[in-house]
Amino acid sequence: MHNINVITDFSAPELDIYARLSEGQLLHYYEPDRGIFIAESPKVIGRALDAGYEPVSFLLETRHIEGEARELLARCRDIPVYTAEFDVLTKLTGFQLTRGVLCAMRRRCLPDVPSLCRKATRIAVLENVMNPANVGAIFRSAAALGMDGVLLTPGCSDPLYRRASRVSMGTVFQVPWTFFAENPAKSSGDPLGQRYEKDESWPEKGMNILKELGFKTVAMALRDDSISLTDPALKTEEKLAIILGTEGDGLADRTIADCDYTVRIPMARNVDSLNASVAGAIAFWELGNKIPEREV
Repeated sequence: MHNINVITDFSAPELDIYARLSEGQLLHYYEPDRGIFIAESPKVIGRALDAGYEPVSFLLETRHIEGEARELLARCRDIPVYTAEFDVLTKLTGFQLTRGVLCAMRRRCLPDVPSLCRKATRIAVLENVMNPANVGAIFRSAAALGMDGVLLTPGCSDPLYRRASRVSMGTVFQVPWTFFAENPAKSSGDPLGQRYEKDESWPEKGMNILKELGFKTVAMALRDDSISLTDPALKTEEKLAIILGTEGDGLADRTIADCDYTVRIPMARNVDSLNASVAGAIAFWELGNKIPEREV
C-alpha cells in the first residue's frame, strides 16, 4: 500500500524541501549527518535507486501514480508520496517538473581521490566548471565514452544538483566521482568538504595525488605548444587524467604548466574554442577506454 498524501496545504513543512529550500540548504538538511538532494524524472530517480541512494519522499503529478512513476513507487512502498495536479505542482515548486516526478534522496559519503582512482586508467578532471548543465553533460559523455571516474575541483557545481543530475540522465549515479578536498568521506553533512576553505587541494595536492597514482595529466587548452588530440603519444599512456577548464576562461595557467601534456582539438573555420561539455565528449571519445563492441 502506497503512502499517498494529496497536497491541500502549500505551507506544509513536509514540502519545504521541494518548494522553499535552496539546493545549498538541502546540502545541510540533516546536519550533522549528510544532507539530501532532489532527483528529477523517472529515469534519473531509477538510476539513483539502482546505485543504492535512499529515498526520503516523492512529489509527483497524480496521473503518474499509475503511470510513469508506478515502478518507482513499487520499489519504495513505505516512502511518503505527495501528489497534486500539474498546475498545482508548478505553482508550488515555481517551475515545470520534467516528466512530473521529483524524489528527495539522502546523500552519501564521497570517496577520497586515491580510493576512486586506484583501479582507474582514464579519469576526467573538471576545474571550476560552474554551470550545472555542463557538469551534467560531461558526466553523460564520461559514462558513454569510456571514462572510469570524474574528479571535481572545489569551485565546480555539485553533480547532485537537480539540473546537473537531470541533464546527465542519471549518469552521475553510474560514474564514480568525488571532489578534491581533505577527507570528503568524513565531512560532516557537507560532501563538498569545506570547498572554499580547502583551495590548496587543487592544483597542488590534487596534481601530486594523480602523479603518485601513475597518471599522466592532459590539459585541454589552446596554446602555441599544444599537441593535437590525435597525437599517437597520448594513446600509449597507460593512465590519463583529462583536465577540462571553466566556461569562458578555460584552465588556469598554473594547471596547464603542471600538466604533462597540453592538448588541443583541431578545429576548422578559425573557431578557437568549444563548450566545455562538447570538448569533453570529443576528448573522451579519442582518449577514453575502448568500448566493447557489444556495448556500441
